Amino acid sequence: MRFKKKKNSKKRGSKFCGYGRGAAHHKGAGNRGGRGRAGTGKRADTKKPSYWHLPVGRQGFSSKSRIKIKAINLEDINKNLVDWAEKGLATRGAKDAKDAEGFTLELGKLGYNKLLGNGKVNEKLVILTDFASKNAISKVREAGGEVQVLKSIAKKKKPESKKKAADGKSSSNPSKPEAGPDNKIDN
Repeated sequence: MRFKKKKNSKKRGSKFCGYGRGAAHHKGAGNRGGRGRAGTGKRADTKKPSYWHLPVGRQGFSSKSRIKIKAINLEDINKNLVDWAEKGLATRGAKDAKDAEGFTLELGKLGYNKLLGNGKVNEKLVILTDFASKNAISKVREAGGEVQVLKSIAKKKKPESKKKAADGKSSSNPSKPEAGPDNKIDN
């Protein structure tokens, strides 16, 4: 009697073991038992500890008052300057200057609110923007242009610690006279 070879041993060595192009057959979530942490509910203690340290649900919050920064580099401005001038988004010549060389740009009209300094400045530019980096401002000024920053984010000063405040009070205490030419203190 001949023994029939088992199917799994016949398919050893072939890439997809008789399922055609196997990636098409085994790509669903059912093959991996669900998506993400699905099915972690009722398990023996062997499975649960691996998920104990992970938080459940959405984490954190998104601030409603946050300013969304959309930045543009100087190199991108140089690439698109002629196109913007043709479309009327950039005007040739400064608005308040007598000479008609260079361009005036309002980044807010272009959909940007911050100017970054990557790239070279080939034209004289007058740029109106909400925010700008120091490097961008210096590069535009070197080329004879100007950057007008409309907003600035003021950094809050940290309150002095109690020790520093106490030291400051003791040095400027008016009850103790200080030694000087008029006030002589004898010990």
